[in-house]
Amino acid sequence: MPFDLAFIGAGNMAEAIARGLISSGTLSADRMIAADVVDLRRSLFETQLKIKTVTENVEAVRDAQAIILATKPQQLDVALKGIGEVLSEKALIISIAAGISTRFIETSLGLGKEWKVVRTMPNTPMLVGLGAVALAPGRFATRADLAAARKFFEPAAVVVETTEDKLDAVTAVSGSGPAYVFYLLENMIAAGVELGLSQEHAEILAKQTVLGAAHMAKTSPDSPEVLRQKVTSPNGTTQAAIEFMEAHAIGRNIRYALDAAAKRSVELGKK
Repeated sequence: MPFDLAFIGAGNMAEAIARGLISSGTLSADRMIAADVVDLRRSLFETQLKIKTVTENVEAVRDAQAIILATKPQQLDVALKGIGEVLSEKALIISIAAGISTRFIETSLGLGKEWKVVRTMPNTPMLVGLGAVALAPGRFATRADLAAARKFFEPAAVVVETTEDKLDAVTAVSGSGPAYVFYLLENMIAAGVELGLSQEHAEILAKQTVLGAAHMAKTSPDSPEVLRQKVTSPNGTTQAAIEFMEAHAIGRNIRYALDAAAKRSVELGKK
């Protein structure tokens, strides 16, 4: 019996997508299959998600209607070997590998066929149903293919459509973005402890502050800049912190950091 969806790689992102599909009722576990060489990951998919697993990629993709390439970028060329020989040209191929172009995937699957490839960049908050994903079509992917790809991500993420040349920027902003927020949290908590708070109270207050601020930013008609200004009373405590950040070019350095992430995404695509 052919499967509706096959995962090549059963890591955290594949798990997040699968959990979203199952919990939303979009796709049942028995309509999915996953391939991974790691026993622990196959065991998790089998026992917790009730999804059939195999060790061989070729076995997973045979007759599958859609495939999500969920390996690390550095492993994708190996993962793609041989699967083009058993994969239907009608299959939808979705990649979540940072930096790897649709052209590379098309070529790796085999020349002379119009492979329907959609490249995506999701992020780890999909694990809690609050992800952000951008989709970009390859040469032969249609509007219908993009719509089909959206359905695999929408249960656990906000989805936007863009062009492939923008995906390195997407990687820098939202793909790697959760790590920046965690880094901020790390240091807010550390500062709280240094200022005399207990570890427990510093964590509770910092985490809730980031959660609340993010919710305000998402739901308010005001821009983040306006929201910041509303919190910053003249000559107050917030202004003292903002002035220090501005004096030390923290805003500019954040932009430099995201530029470095985007450049690394480009480098990954060249390998």
